[in-house]
Amino acid sequence: MIPQETTQRILDTARVEDVVGDFVSLRRRGADLWGCCPFHNEKTPSFHVEPAKGRYYCFGCHKGGSAVGFIMEHERLSYADALRYLARKYHIEIQEKEETAEDLARRQRSESLLLVSEYASKFFQEQLGTPEGRSVGLAYFHSRGLTDETIAKYGLGWAPTGRTSFTTKAIEAGYKGEYLLETGLCAESEPDHEIKDRFYERVVFPIHSLSGRVIAFGARTLKSKVEGKPYAKYVNSKESEIYVKKKSLYGIWFAKSEIAKKDKCYLVEGYLDVLSMHQLGICNVVASSGTALTEGQIALIKRFTDNVTIMYDGDSAGIHAALRGIDMFLKEGMNVKVVLIPDGDDPDSYSRKHTLAEVEEFLQSSEVDFVDFKASLLLQGSEGDPLARANAINDIADTVALIPDSVKRSVYMEFLSNKLRIGIDALESRVSTTRSKAAMSRPRPQEPVPGEVGSLAPDINPPIGEAAPAVQLTGLDAMEEDRVMGQAERDLLNFILTNGTEVLEFQRDSEFFVDSEEDRQTVFDFISQALEEDATTFANSVYRKVFDEYSNLYYEGYEQDQIVKRLMDGEDRQVAFVADTLSTDERYDLSIKGLRESMMNKGSWLTKYVPKAVLVFQSCRLENKRLEIASRLSEAEGKGAVEELKGICIEMMEVQKMIKAVKVKLGREKN
Repeated sequence: MIPQETTQRILDTARVEDVVGDFVSLRRRGADLWGCCPFHNEKTPSFHVEPAKGRYYCFGCHKGGSAVGFIMEHERLSYADALRYLARKYHIEIQEKEETAEDLARRQRSESLLLVSEYASKFFQEQLGTPEGRSVGLAYFHSRGLTDETIAKYGLGWAPTGRTSFTTKAIEAGYKGEYLLETGLCAESEPDHEIKDRFYERVVFPIHSLSGRVIAFGARTLKSKVEGKPYAKYVNSKESEIYVKKKSLYGIWFAKSEIAKKDKCYLVEGYLDVLSMHQLGICNVVASSGTALTEGQIALIKRFTDNVTIMYDGDSAGIHAALRGIDMFLKEGMNVKVVLIPDGDDPDSYSRKHTLAEVEEFLQSSEVDFVDFKASLLLQGSEGDPLARANAINDIADTVALIPDSVKRSVYMEFLSNKLRIGIDALESRVSTTRSKAAMSRPRPQEPVPGEVGSLAPDINPPIGEAAPAVQLTGLDAMEEDRVMGQAERDLLNFILTNGTEVLEFQRDSEFFVDSEEDRQTVFDFISQALEEDATTFANSVYRKVFDEYSNLYYEGYEQDQIVKRLMDGEDRQVAFVADTLSTDERYDLSIKGLRESMMNKGSWLTKYVPKAVLVFQSCRLENKRLEIASRLSEAEGKGAVEELKGICIEMMEVQKMIKAVKVKLGREKN
């Protein structure tokens, strides 16, 4: 564990222009630096580095952050590992806090399992060079069109015929039997408890972790099924401390950079599908080999992109797997398309029959949106059968209901209405009913897990309201447990993160004017006091954490840029993401755009729109309260509780009176 004082020293020492400059060719323009973005393909530089503020930002793909954030994004490292990377760069010694005996034992055990797996991988690769390995294993890989370069790059190997070939070598090399058994490389035979090889007489495919270490194996027999004998075409490693099937994807180590760069992932089924596609030149491809698609695997893809194309065989099994995958990806807020390889082929065989240009053209022309895919599939043969057509439309509408974002749902319903010539009202009713049923059976949502930045789904948010011009913003919607409050809370945080320490200069005719300069409030003071007077705080937990951490730093006396940088550099990467997103004018442009349009100076702009943003926040909070009272009123009416009804009605009248007062202040209603 890195001590806090060392962490701060690393963050204070790291210069964003130095760190980014190790990976990007930067040219100076005035006080800032520009270059081509390392996260997406571009010819015209749109990658902006601001040394004075310690941040970078790309106008093309909208990625931005601090030095530590850049290393995490570019090198795909955890927060702690990114700090270690920067410490090595700046020659800062890290004396990590002493581990407990349990921590040390756990870490040493995991490392031992990884070392055993890596030894096994090397052993299987070396076996390809033996007479048996060359004549059987290597010949098989060549017959599948794999080159020696691909075989070496992906660590493919051969498990020899003997039942103890690997076990004997591993024990001779000093590896303990308990680790051989724990990794599933070996198994204990009955009844003599002799340790024997799990993988023998099979070609071997190593499975790598996100950081590139070998964590498991898949092994394929080349024998045909013999009648009356047990037969398993593939044998996979059992789950262990280092390998959890539902959280692992074959090829992710080799594909992750290309997935992030292309902002798209192709999901296939088998090892050879991945290898053949990668060898052809399409490298943003992974497989869920050894298990049906899981939420953990989707979360792994989501760390690098929100766009996935399911590429399965065109047979019945492939179609059913694609249908299941569509629902799972949509639930996680991802954008999903489907491309089915022509019947008789799979991604492996198809890519070996065609050139890179031909496969790319096929993928581009053949991938379809999930609505088109399901419609073409489910509506086949429904002509003249109204019931079959209705069932198919309901099925598609139920899939649309899985989409978390209301704007996307609305667009898909409109698309479906036009495509299938069905009334939009009927679709909205079906989708609403389906979502209501799902909500009733769904457990209370948990707060977002700190640090899981790759799990955030991009989204399109509603207009900001009256506090500022409407903006489309990506990446925050999935954080919001309370959507009613979300946009209003963003507005307040934006003012805090861009102008929090600016003093508000109200005119004498303003209700907020004070004579004493000492009593004049900053933007943060004004918003903070308004929340205190309302005895409320942010409803959405991540926004609340950003507000609280800003508050702590503000009262410690830090300046605005220092506060924002510390938030961006912090270990809580959700807080860092929100701070970066809402403090970057170019992405959430309230102040500058508004100033240009209104011809106001900055002080006038703030004194007009900060109070208005507070009023919008209050309006949303009261609307939430009104909805909650309305729900209680409905329950009381159902029970026929007269006295209870009277009390709730009085409460409702009070809230409605407050709502009207806020609307009058906002100019939405007359007094």
